[in-house]
Amino acid sequence: MKKKKNKKARAFWLKQLHTWHWVSAAISLVGMLLFAATGITLNHAASIGAEPSVTQSQGKLPTALLAKLPAPGDRTDPLPAEVAKAIAAAVPLDPSGRAADWTAEDEVYVAMPGPGRDAWVSIDRASGEVQAEVTDRGWISYLNDLHKGRNSGAAWSLFIDLFAVACLVFTITGLFLLQLHAKHRPMTWPMVGLSLLIPLLLALLFIH
Repeated sequence: MKKKKNKKARAFWLKQLHTWHWVSAAISLVGMLLFAATGITLNHAASIGAEPSVTQSQGKLPTALLAKLPAPGDRTDPLPAEVAKAIAAAVPLDPSGRAADWTAEDEVYVAMPGPGRDAWVSIDRASGEVQAEVTDRGWISYLNDLHKGRNSGAAWSLFIDLFAVACLVFTITGLFLLQLHAKHRPMTWPMVGLSLLIPLLLALLFIH
């Protein structure tokens, strides 16, 4: 009777673990491919050549809107909405909602970095001249920055958190499945031990 109950319990947990394992694998599959591939490109970043593309543009802010710029000060408030809208119409960058640097007496500067690129907009307080520049470092740099979560925004940050949870579910359920099948696969735990031992030895012996 006890043996029968044990078999039922094992069958139940096997079914549950397989379900959670394949669901988490399906959810995290594309993310795993992306993060594994960009792990290679990040590891060899110095040997992957990339020629940044720099695009400059300029425009002019109407005098009426120039007068609406707040006075210089030590703060990072975004540009007034109508000023930001006028700048977006003058140059191919939209500074809406971005933190602005108001400390300088003669200009307002807005940094607009993104994955794989650097960008900025500046407004001359005296003339209303708007200068903008975008430096595009290519799609490999774009993917590398997504891997690091660099300048990728709150939505991508949330995705990384959810993806990490899916990966944890995938690996933990995989570990329990290994435990349930280890009796018939004698190399299971030696191989799991190697997965810990190899990076540990590399870190202790070669990283100083």
